[in-house]
Amino acid sequence: MLLKDVLKSALDQLTAAHVGSPRLNAETLLMFTLSCDRAYLYAHPERQLTADEESRYKHAISSRASGFPAQYIAGHQEFWGMDFIVSPAVLIPRPETEHLIETVLDIQNDRSAPLTIVDVGTGSGCIACALAKELPHAEIHATDISPAALEIARANAARHQLESRMRFYQADLLQGLPSSYFDFVVSNPPYVGESEADQVQLEVRKFEPRNAVFAGPTGTEVIERLIPEAKVILKPDGWVIMEISGTISDKVKTLLSGWRDLQLHHDLQRIPRVIAVRNYQSGSTS
Repeated sequence: MLLKDVLKSALDQLTAAHVGSPRLNAETLLMFTLSCDRAYLYAHPERQLTADEESRYKHAISSRASGFPAQYIAGHQEFWGMDFIVSPAVLIPRPETEHLIETVLDIQNDRSAPLTIVDVGTGSGCIACALAKELPHAEIHATDISPAALEIARANAARHQLESRMRFYQADLLQGLPSSYFDFVVSNPPYVGESEADQVQLEVRKFEPRNAVFAGPTGTEVIERLIPEAKVILKPDGWVIMEISGTISDKVKTLLSGWRDLQLHHDLQRIPRVIAVRNYQSGSTS
């Protein structure tokens, strides 16, 4: 079949399956199949696909029509201008998580300073790698309870040539890390409550790692454990910066009572998205 014909067929199939942004999905998966860019698709509508290309593309479209995320099919996702390997072992990086990176950089405006940062529940390693890229003198640590996720995070660090400044640990949150060592604890923890499951996209519930999405009945269970652990490993004036949701923002603020310099940052839809607090000692002026 011609490129324009297979693209139209894919668009019709995805539209019928009620897949969001069907044209974007159809074009993205065709670019993946042909290892080309979007300009190539538009410039070569009469290009004849080989039997193998057509078969692989049809399989990809069928998978997407069933709800399987396009990012897992292609095995890649962009975040912070960087390309990351992803698989069903890790949460798909999302644009709203970039607000976490922005918050760290706003607080730490001296990008030449030596820092120690730990990314808790690193998944694909997108947060850790983005911070390593932006803060070239920082020592980046990353934890995850999943060996499969850590394998992907290590691969992403290597492909971006950042592995020499990154250390990875298989750990439940911050277990085993040194006390009073870190300037920043950053995390995109699970923060969706089981009671909110019906509000989560079906493909997220069905295909992304459940323990990276759901924290427990209320959505704050992981954060409740993370906060006291962060207190132990942070330097006296260190920061905790976490991605959250509007549903739990008030509860998280309550959990952080006694910390200092609380900041709450909203995403482009004005939803509370990132919370930051400082762990400095009483009377400190730093």
